[in-house]
Amino acid sequence: MATLCRPAVSVPEHIITVEQTLDLARTLHADHPQLALALRLIENTGVRKRHLVQPIEETLRHPGLRARNLRYESEAKARVPEVVRRALDHAELRPADIGLIVYVSCTGFMMPSLTAWMINTMGFRSDTRQMPIAQLGCAAGGAAINRSHDFCTAYPGANALVVSCEFCSLCYQPTDIGIGSLLSNGLFGDAVAAVALRGTGGTGISLERNGSHLVPDTEDWIAYSVRETGFHFLLDKRVPGTMEPLAPALKELAAQHGWDAGQLDFYLVHAGGPRILDDLCRFLDVPPEAFRFSRATLTEYGNIASAVVLDALGRFFDEGSAVDSARGLIAGFGPGITAEITLGSWVTDTVPAPVRTFLSPMTAGLPAVAVLEGNAPQCEHSTVNTGP
Repeated sequence: MATLCRPAVSVPEHIITVEQTLDLARTLHADHPQLALALRLIENTGVRKRHLVQPIEETLRHPGLRARNLRYESEAKARVPEVVRRALDHAELRPADIGLIVYVSCTGFMMPSLTAWMINTMGFRSDTRQMPIAQLGCAAGGAAINRSHDFCTAYPGANALVVSCEFCSLCYQPTDIGIGSLLSNGLFGDAVAAVALRGTGGTGISLERNGSHLVPDTEDWIAYSVRETGFHFLLDKRVPGTMEPLAPALKELAAQHGWDAGQLDFYLVHAGGPRILDDLCRFLDVPPEAFRFSRATLTEYGNIASAVVLDALGRFFDEGSAVDSARGLIAGFGPGITAEITLGSWVTDTVPAPVRTFLSPMTAGLPAVAVLEGNAPQCEHSTVNTGP
């Protein structure tokens, strides 16, 4: 089973507080007939500040889709490498040890994906698998973990890397003045995150089962309208109530694994807003503090799309409260309406690093005694399980 290691998360240097957001709404939309409602909704998100890749003055301008996408590409190339290096360091891996890169982003577009640039510039092998995910929105963080888990299951001993790059502020549309758009303007933030999954060894969450669930006939509840000016975010007023149909899917997957979804030791879920978390507490019958990591992400960074589950995971590591065999759930929610769900247990690595680094791609899957006695085939890279 793959181990989900400590992630790395980075947020941009430009900050906007909730007070500044409310003042901007009052200034830019003074004549809006539903301004009072929009202000109340923004206040109720619980978001205290957000981080942006540009100063607010630049964020509010719209220089055109081409200029915005160029900014997306330049910011991604400037910010992703450092986060990836930290995530690999946390997992005691090198770029050459990675068999799959899953890159998730719904806030910009590149073809080829940023994964090609990473392989060419950061030391990843040329045979590294690439899996860009662009259209699952906030659910993509959970999907990336699940597809990486599938890869590590298919290729025992292989390692994977998940990278989330979300610059939501580059999707701001000044002409969108519906209540859903005004709320989104006060909810979403920017962040870059990465996490490695080790095929063997590692301290973190040993992934045991994953699943996906789509709520029928809800594909237009969270969507992009793609126009000449770029991505226009559409948010249906029914979205806050989506935990009622999704909570049973979480319970069912846990039950299939012999677990009670309401009796787990930790929960790392997407924080789309406080209503989502409050309802999940109610439907799973867990106390509010069960979602303290997700609430902290929402408060300090806002909704950072696919990066939320990785930031919540980082806060879980930082708290240091996990004990071996502690059981938990990871879930991302997004367009579809889709849930990507993972079950896993905490493990502490007890294998000394010098032993681990003796392993190679050709020794993955061989009995440990064969490796330690020198009876395994050798290859050029004597590093941990680089995968197929």
